[in-house]
Amino acid sequence: MQSTSLNFCFVAGDTADPLTQRLHPETAHAYRSPFQRDRDRIIHARAFRRLAGKTQVFTHRYSDHFRSRLTHTIEVTQIARTVAGALGLNEDLAETLALVHDIGHPPFGHAGEQALDRQLQQHGLRFDHNLHALRIVEHFEQRYVAFRGLNLTLAVREGIIKHSRDYSVADHPELAAYFLDQRPPLEAQIIDLADEIAYLTADIDDGIEADILSLDGLRRNVSLFSDFYRQLEARHAATAPKLLFLESLKRMLNALVNDLIVTTHQRAQKCGIHSLADVRHFDERLAAFSPEMEARRYEAKQYLYRQLYHADDLERDHALAHQIIEGLFQHWMRHPEQLPDSHQSQIAAEGAPRVIADYIAGMTDNFIAEQWRLVQR
Repeated sequence: MQSTSLNFCFVAGDTADPLTQRLHPETAHAYRSPFQRDRDRIIHARAFRRLAGKTQVFTHRYSDHFRSRLTHTIEVTQIARTVAGALGLNEDLAETLALVHDIGHPPFGHAGEQALDRQLQQHGLRFDHNLHALRIVEHFEQRYVAFRGLNLTLAVREGIIKHSRDYSVADHPELAAYFLDQRPPLEAQIIDLADEIAYLTADIDDGIEADILSLDGLRRNVSLFSDFYRQLEARHAATAPKLLFLESLKRMLNALVNDLIVTTHQRAQKCGIHSLADVRHFDERLAAFSPEMEARRYEAKQYLYRQLYHADDLERDHALAHQIIEGLFQHWMRHPEQLPDSHQSQIAAEGAPRVIADYIAGMTDNFIAEQWRLVQR
C-alpha cells in the first residue's frame, strides 16, 4: 500500500500546542509528553478499572471468555493506534482517546444506559455517557492534592465529548470551550470508526461462541465475511470450520481498517486538507469508510441487530437490567438517606436524580446486582 501519512494535519501534542493546555497548569514532565501523561492517568483511574466488571454485550453468566467493556476498550485502542500510525496522526492522542472513550458507560451495556436515561427524563434530565465521562475525569476521580479530577489536556477532554457525536452550544452552553462549532481533530474522529470495527467483529465472534449466531447465517447475510470465508474454504477444504471462521473474521477486520485508512487519506487529498484548521472547518467529518465498505459495514450491523442484539436470551438480560436500574433509582429517590455519605452530601448542589444516576453509572454489573438484592430484603 502506498504511503497514507497525513503529517500536515495531525495534533502536535508538545507543550507549545494549545490543545495540551490543562485546567490547572502543571510543570512539563521530564520524559512523558502531555498525551502520554493523560493516557497513564486514565489507565490508573478507578473508573477505568471498573470497565472490567461492565457488560459489553454478554453478561458474565454466559462465559468469562466474552468481551467486557474493558477488553473491548483495549481492542478499540489497538485499532485506533494502527490507524493513527498509518495516517501519520498523533498516536498518543488517539490511544488516549480510545482508552477513555467508554469510561462513562453504566453497568449492563446499552440497556443500562437506556434505563438510566429513561429515569432521568422523568426529572427533566438526560444521561449521556460522553458527558458523564467528562464528569468522571473532571470531577469524580480524586487522586491529586492540587486539583480535583484528572486534569486532562484540552484535546483529550474535547475528544471525550466529540469523538462519536456533535453537540450544539445552544443545547450545551457549558461545553462552549470545546469548539462545538468545529469538527474534532482526526485523532478523535477515528475513534468512533475504530469502535465500530472492534465491536462489529468482536460481537460476531462472541455471538458465534454463544450459539446465538450461526456460521450459515453469517455466510448468507454478511457479504464481507462470506467473501473471505469462501476464498479460504476453497484453498483449505480440510481445515476445521472454526479456524476458517476465525481467519475470515480477522480478514474482515483488516479489510475494514485498511479501507478506513485509505479512504480517509484519499478524502484529505481530494478535498485539499492541509492543516488541523482545514480538518476543523471541513463541512463533514473527514474520517470515513468508502461507500462500498460503508454499505457492507451497515449490512453486517443490521444483521447483528436482527439476530444478536435483540435475541431472546439477550432481551431477557436487557429486561432485567431495566428492572434493576429503574428499581434502584426509584428506591433511592424515596430513600436518599440510604445513599453513601459522599453522595448524600452532593444532593443539595446537584439534586437527587443526578446524584443517584452518577452513583448507579459508576457501578459494575456485580455490585449493582448485589445492591438490588439488598433493597429487596
